Amino acid sequence: MLGSRTSRRRLTTALAGVGLLVTGAALQVTTTATPAHAATTHRVLFDDGHAEEAGNADWIVSTSKPDPLSQDSSPSAETDWTGALSSWGVALQKTGSYSLKTATSALTYGGSATTDLSNFDTLVLPEPNTLFTTAEKTAIMTFVKNGGGLFMISDHTGADRNSDGEDAVEILNDLMTNNSVDSTDPFGFSIDTLDVSSGYPAAISDSTDPVLHGSFGTVTKSLIADGTTATLKPADNSAVKGLVYRSGYSGNTGAFFATSTFGSGRVAFWGDSSPIDDGTGQSGNTLYDGWNDTGATNAALALNATAWLAGTGSTGGGGGGGGTTCTAAQLLGNNGFESGSTTWSASSGVITNSSSQSARSGSYYAWLDGYGTATTDTLSQAVTIPAACTTAALSFYLHIDTAETSTSTAYDTLKVQVLNSSGTVLGTLATYSNLNAASGYTQRSFSLASYAGQTVTLKFTGAEGSTLQTSFVVDDTALNVS
Repeated sequence: MLGSRTSRRRLTTALAGVGLLVTGAALQVTTTATPAHAATTHRVLFDDGHAEEAGNADWIVSTSKPDPLSQDSSPSAETDWTGALSSWGVALQKTGSYSLKTATSALTYGGSATTDLSNFDTLVLPEPNTLFTTAEKTAIMTFVKNGGGLFMISDHTGADRNSDGEDAVEILNDLMTNNSVDSTDPFGFSIDTLDVSSGYPAAISDSTDPVLHGSFGTVTKSLIADGTTATLKPADNSAVKGLVYRSGYSGNTGAFFATSTFGSGRVAFWGDSSPIDDGTGQSGNTLYDGWNDTGATNAALALNATAWLAGTGSTGGGGGGGGTTCTAAQLLGNNGFESGSTTWSASSGVITNSSSQSARSGSYYAWLDGYGTATTDTLSQAVTIPAACTTAALSFYLHIDTAETSTSTAYDTLKVQVLNSSGTVLGTLATYSNLNAASGYTQRSFSLASYAGQTVTLKFTGAEGSTLQTSFVVDDTALNVS
């Protein structure tokens, strides 16, 4: 319990141990990668490395990959590029404000490939039909957390176009719930295992929403032709918002199109691939022209959403992926430690649910030192603070109890520091010691606004002397930017 003065036992839960192994890779990507950052054009990457052309699907903007401009450098009609998504691609290209590429191999973030996610503002996943690898999921989630836009397009459950046992519903849910960055419902929704045969889902009434009312037009309805919906969970992410709903549904159920945020990035979900199908593509595919369906406004929805994901509500210049705009968000992953060591790097036993101390909320917390022997414990997480954000407030709750009796000597200390990706200390925010011992938790807050535009590591280092324990207990961390 809080206030305990007995020496702790070194305990390592299975969850903490496994999470730490996974976290190492995630943090390595975060600290070495360049955050998504737009210049004057919005850079969009369409994925074609996960069976997007399997079966009758042809979810590509052009057969020329990675650069559709190699097929036609100045397309004026959608038939100038070949693919069922060519209408989407050509419409963006004709604005002069977008640069499009197609990825045909594994998705990476922080690498040297021309299609590495660090080179783009938005990633489009048009009904993927193979599971993303562990490394790919880390790359995608880190990309979004650091300011990228993610457009996830599903299809109905059972739409396994390559017969590998996985469909888009399972694949996208796996991305959101089984990754090393944040698996605690990071976007605030899950995709329903449904096959809704037909309908024209209607848009909500919100004249201020840039996806529904953008420079590409006003959205009134979409099309569902064997598709699915999503269940929203605003308690997990208050930013989640349903924009288009299946007939008879509203609120947290039946969302056919939804948006959300994660870290400093943005997310969009669409429950069917039929709306993005323009009816033309490679020979032999059976396609349907949902893009131009007269009962819907699918083109406006796709294009406005692309603009929003890139960081702007218009087709003009500006920031994408957190470049010149700042999305208000909380950036730390697993900020209450309830997923064990996921997202954090920590000394053995630091992240725990031991009953010898008490979490401020939930079950898990971070407990540094408390052994009564010479010990150094660390806890750290790397995070990118978007350059456009003028406010970056770090906060955490700290409880300190000690067996030391001195009222003047700091025998045991906890340093809170900011480091760069090379491990160099950029600044020490505070140093606490046995002299700060008190019952209960106290919130501590610091401004990190001076680190905007940088990827930094937040690090807690507890150093304990050879006798008499001091426990530094941390819970409910946050890094709020705006």
